[in-house]
Amino acid sequence: MLISQITLKKPVSADAAATLLVPLAAIQPNWVTVFAAVDFLADTGFVAVLQGAFPSAVLIGCSTAGEIAATTVHDGHCVVTAVRLEKSRLTPASTILNGMDDSLAAGERIGAALAARDLKAMMVFGPGVRINGSALVEGIARHVGVQLPITGGLAGDGGTFQHTYTLGPDGASDRTIVAVGFAGDDLQFAHGSFGGWESFGPARKVTRSVGNVLYELDGESALDVYKRYLGDHAADLPASGLLFPFAMHGQDHDALGLIRTILGIDETAGSLTLAGMIDPHGYLKLMHASTDRLVSGAESAAAAAAAMTKTSGPSLAILVSCVGRKLVMGDRVDGEIEAVGDVLGKEVTLTGYYSYGEISPFQPGSACHLHNQTMTITLLGEA
Repeated sequence: MLISQITLKKPVSADAAATLLVPLAAIQPNWVTVFAAVDFLADTGFVAVLQGAFPSAVLIGCSTAGEIAATTVHDGHCVVTAVRLEKSRLTPASTILNGMDDSLAAGERIGAALAARDLKAMMVFGPGVRINGSALVEGIARHVGVQLPITGGLAGDGGTFQHTYTLGPDGASDRTIVAVGFAGDDLQFAHGSFGGWESFGPARKVTRSVGNVLYELDGESALDVYKRYLGDHAADLPASGLLFPFAMHGQDHDALGLIRTILGIDETAGSLTLAGMIDPHGYLKLMHASTDRLVSGAESAAAAAAAMTKTSGPSLAILVSCVGRKLVMGDRVDGEIEAVGDVLGKEVTLTGYYSYGEISPFQPGSACHLHNQTMTITLLGEA
């Protein structure tokens, strides 16, 4: 397994970008990940340079709310990581997302395109807005099975929740879901996901919801209830909602281990649009976090991924961390990336981004879920 990485920053001309990508192309990669600020993927000329530099590689990635390279978090940059897998096979897939209501069917289309007897794992990236991430994952699992490891995440756009991009076989798009399937007996595919948030306040019963849109809590407008809790922070909605996600609890009040972030609000309907579906008969509790707890959660995610792999050579770790974590940690955000690097060691190249949703199983062999406010790590190598 060969890995080469570069970080670009604006302004960069097409000619300069092409020159800077030459060392990456030299390893003849068959897989290239790109995590970039929106301006890069909105630039058709830059996307064409990427496609021209790696004509034989599976090119995949998305726009971000922060880019990860080595142990540093960037803003407004583009991280390109070229990988040559010597013993594994890759198959790309993509589909247009025709609105949020198409999320389940879009997942089924991706799953059907990649389903194969020798499929070992897959990675998927979807738009960060106007999508039901948990329905997307459910649709994929209907074709590849609930025990196949699926990781990835939803795109970002710097925290504005307006316009995100994914990058796939046909270039960059604001409404395309992209994925890659991995096969091969020597592939080492490990994962870990952990949060670090704490619940506070009473559990509120979900009394009206449709899919991932929450209308009422305890018979009252969900938006009104939420604004009361946020106080002065309510003026900055929906962005301030990243600081106060919901913990999902079942009908028996037991925590389900899933967190839901707010992607949007509707003042007229008094509703909150969440990143994934919620239990229409369950309960929700607000959450908050500290930097120390989030860094500890990142360490736990890295330890879980490391425990799954047997390779001792070069490996790639793709980190997908929620933008809400970045907002809480502020200038100390590099701390969670450094913590992951310390756990995984110097043989592992780190890349990734800050997202609007993270995709991963809870643990080996368990069903995959859309998560919010977690650090999710995918660790890949070859035996």
